[in-house]
Amino acid sequence: MELVKHTGGCHCGAVRFEVLSSPDLHVFHCSCSVCTKKQNHHFIIPKSQFTLLQGLDNLTTYTFNTHVAKHTFCKTCGVQSFYSPRSNPDGYVAPHCLDPGTVRSITVEKFCGEKWEESMQTHKTIRDM
Repeated sequence: MELVKHTGGCHCGAVRFEVLSSPDLHVFHCSCSVCTKKQNHHFIIPKSQFTLLQGLDNLTTYTFNTHVAKHTFCKTCGVQSFYSPRSNPDGYVAPHCLDPGTVRSITVEKFCGEKWEESMQTHKTIRDM
């Protein structure tokens, strides 16, 4: 699989990261309570393909319910440029904060986060990531 280095970060620039991934992104639109409010989309990559370049001291984390997902965001601008999802706690997501120029295409797939447990059992794509 072809891998490219994507860079990205938060709005104010305090947090910067890079990820190695295909230029063709597979993104999930989740309908859980927090993703609905944030209009979040998931782009899951293994932790080993994520590098935080700067801003560790400028991050804070929100958790709820099972506290498995770590919703990390910038203390200054409030932007969540990446986080560790409940579906893949050893992975990271960051589609909306990637810098332009390295993404060739985006495929969006729905994930029913309102029925999370049932969806994880039946949704093969996200389960296998």
